[in-house]
Amino acid sequence: MSDPIGIRRRIRNTKRAAEVIAVLAGQGFRQILSDTGIERIIERGQEILLRSKSDDNSGISKPVEVRIREALEQLGATFIKLGQVLSTRPDLVPSELADELRRLQSDCPRVPFNEIRNRLETEFGDQLSTLFLSIDEEPIAAASIAQVHGAILHDGSSVVLKILRPGVEETIESDMDILMELARLTEKYFSEQGYSPTETVREFQQELAREVDFLHEGRVTDRFRKQFQDDPRIRFPTVYWEGTTRRVLTLERIQGTLLSKLDVTQLTPQERRRIVAEGSEAVFRQCLEHGFFHADPHPGNIFVLEDGAICFIDCGMTGRIDRMTMQHLATLVMSVVNSDLDGVIEVTMALSDAETTLKFDRSFRRDAWNFVARFDGATIESLDMAGLLDQFFRLLRRYRIRCPADLVFLIKALTTIQGVGQLIDPTFDLVTHVRPQIEKLIRERYGLHAAAERLRSGALRYLSLLEDLPDELRDVLDQVRRREFSVNLRHQGLDRLNDDTLEHASGTIAIGMVIAGLLVGSSVLILAERSVEGFSLLRAFGTGGITLAMFLALTLPIRWIRRRK
Repeated sequence: MSDPIGIRRRIRNTKRAAEVIAVLAGQGFRQILSDTGIERIIERGQEILLRSKSDDNSGISKPVEVRIREALEQLGATFIKLGQVLSTRPDLVPSELADELRRLQSDCPRVPFNEIRNRLETEFGDQLSTLFLSIDEEPIAAASIAQVHGAILHDGSSVVLKILRPGVEETIESDMDILMELARLTEKYFSEQGYSPTETVREFQQELAREVDFLHEGRVTDRFRKQFQDDPRIRFPTVYWEGTTRRVLTLERIQGTLLSKLDVTQLTPQERRRIVAEGSEAVFRQCLEHGFFHADPHPGNIFVLEDGAICFIDCGMTGRIDRMTMQHLATLVMSVVNSDLDGVIEVTMALSDAETTLKFDRSFRRDAWNFVARFDGATIESLDMAGLLDQFFRLLRRYRIRCPADLVFLIKALTTIQGVGQLIDPTFDLVTHVRPQIEKLIRERYGLHAAAERLRSGALRYLSLLEDLPDELRDVLDQVRRREFSVNLRHQGLDRLNDDTLEHASGTIAIGMVIAGLLVGSSVLILAERSVEGFSLLRAFGTGGITLAMFLALTLPIRWIRRRK
């Protein structure tokens, strides 16, 4: 029996795929669609491409990054969100594209209030009227994933409702199926440029799953608020759990001014300095002390309250830094301060998925040394942590080395808040202000207490190893005795031996064997002519054979040069 849900899903995906192909073709990506075979995922794909030839291609002269951004905007919610996420991930896309994607507009058409009301009634049922005294019909904001409305609880509390747009889950499900298929088809095309579309889509899928789960955002917001509950200068909205579900998030309504809408020229130097000091200290504490941080602290996500406190909102995008990564960051700082090139390279190997052979690469060592030299003479007290991590990431990016996603989020968070500081108060000495957090990071790695803890931990591991060693050796000897012991060898680089490479190599070997045979045979004929009078024909054949061998020998470098081109 056929599955009606599966049939509807395939029909929906087919319609959406046709729209995606039409938009990409209209933005001048016909060649890529044709080369990768994307148009073949639906029957009408080739027809859409052919029809796009007559479209107005006046925009094709625009840079490719601009055309990608415009295509994402045309394709709607999921693709806009994809662009916004990728704008924070220059490890997955070229930096030029990441910069362009930051211009994506999050404002979307408003959803009619009757649809929003239906969504709320579905989520809360009969409890809706007992929870909320009133709900504003006019939205505060409408983004690609959610729409925000003001409301009043029955106890008089002023709140905001972040409501998942109706139908967005079905759209996301269909779009993710299409994106994964597109990624699979373009994997070979883009992998040669150092990018993995399937890995990018997979990470985006995980990020999007968190974005549309408002229970997750509520838990994260609560955690941040508890981290700073003893600091009146830093605040996060209160979550009203009785009004929160997976599709609706009810938060305290913040009474203040968004930093992006604040006229800093009307503030005194002391007020500007205080805003930058408190905001940067909060972000650095989250990153380097708590290991759990708001990954997008831009001016549109920061309120300045009437009492001067700072409040962070929109906590859906977060990052985590585990203890081991913290220790690697401390080692990186100390290696740079001490001009220790090998230390920097070892940290690179530990933090990334780079091949160990890279540490012996002369060009990489030269560029790593240039990175260290940028901070020549720096001390822990004067080191620009955000600048250091940004330059370190650029070094990895140059060699297409992937580093953990959360390390990228950490760099983004620190550089973003540093940019906010430069915007509000360029005279503020951020390096000096966040020195305590950096010093604490170093103490936890190199202090006496940290050294004693490492000795204790190492001793325990050695004792455990000695305890387990007899059993491990017995297992190996048993396998040898039963002739079950085996050694697995892994070949590196064999995946690059494609059909074209093998054909070229076998052709070269064949020509070489023909050359060798001609030289040997022709030499024998010439020697035979000397011993047998009247056989000048042998000399002619021998000379012809040697000439042909020389000609074939000359074609070998020509074949090599043509293949390289």
